[in-house]
Amino acid sequence: MPNNIDISQKQQSNTDKLTDEIKTTVELSPRDIEAQAERKQLEIKKNIDIATKTVMSEREIETSKLHQPALRRSVLNHKQRDISYNRTMERVHSEIQQPGRAFSKFIHIRIVETISDALGTTVARPNAILIGSIFAFVLTLFVYSISKTIGYKMSGFETIGSFVIGWVLGNIYDYFKLLIKGKNSQ
Repeated sequence: MPNNIDISQKQQSNTDKLTDEIKTTVELSPRDIEAQAERKQLEIKKNIDIATKTVMSEREIETSKLHQPALRRSVLNHKQRDISYNRTMERVHSEIQQPGRAFSKFIHIRIVETISDALGTTVARPNAILIGSIFAFVLTLFVYSISKTIGYKMSGFETIGSFVIGWVLGNIYDYFKLLIKGKNSQ
């Protein structure tokens, strides 16, 4: 691919050759020779401009091919997703040991997975469980210390009851957080 220096050197050598050819003809006057040489130079410049534009456009085409955005992927239908899911599960099951494979097969049964997801999004919310367990610890400690000083016996339901109260408070906290910050906030 010629650069600009090579093109200008070729232009100069072509101009010199044309001037020599024109001077060899005897019939033309010096003024006609100069005019003809100027016309030839203009013609050469036009040809060089066309050639450089062609080279530049070829470069632009090559770079545009390199920087084209990725092709858009088509939307997968339900059958294609199931096939992909099954292939992934087979590949993962082949890489884990037998006890883990049996547990994985059990928890990835459709009905078990659906129930687990439903419980995870409703009952077993992380904030609800965390607040429930903290509330159970604090309230049980408080009730135990009071009952010990007064002399009452504990029935064992205190811990479960205080956990349920804390769990309800955690769910209420999640609900208000959802109302204030929105669904997509973390």
